[in-house]
Amino acid sequence: MAVMNTNTFEQSAPRAAFDKSVPVLITFAPNWRARMVLMRAIGAFLIISAFSMWLMPGSVMGAEVWPIKLVASLMFLIAGVSLLTLEVMDSRPDAYFDPIRREVRILQKNENGRPQTVLRRSYDSLGGARFADDQVELFDVDGSLLMKLPLQSADVSSALKGQLCQNVTIFA
Repeated sequence: MAVMNTNTFEQSAPRAAFDKSVPVLITFAPNWRARMVLMRAIGAFLIISAFSMWLMPGSVMGAEVWPIKLVASLMFLIAGVSLLTLEVMDSRPDAYFDPIRREVRILQKNENGRPQTVLRRSYDSLGGARFADDQVELFDVDGSLLMKLPLQSADVSSALKGQLCQNVTIFA
């Protein structure tokens, strides 16, 4: 009877390195959800307006008004349907902090929606970091601001501090 060794990964890298630091992904997420709700509400209103234009009591059905009403209702219908089916592809980059490779990668989606690395910096090449309540500022070795990233929670902030404290100077 053969026994399979399932412990290969644990032996190749120390377990403590994985337990103390986890990868951190910081996204630049704008408030798309509120915008999408607003767009869909306006789209539904335009579709209802396109049909109610023909159902209003007292609407004039003269020969000269009918083509204008038809064009207006078709435009409302097309605009409403397009606002209801609108999908926004966010092209804002994501910052990925990798504790194993000890680097930060900036990933941006290409035209197919797949992430591509546009910037890769090792933790050793960073000059410093300043943590605030809701953001972190990363500085280059010459002291210039490299990037300013929003932090979603205190857990993300502490995980990121844990990764950067070994290689990067953290300013108060």
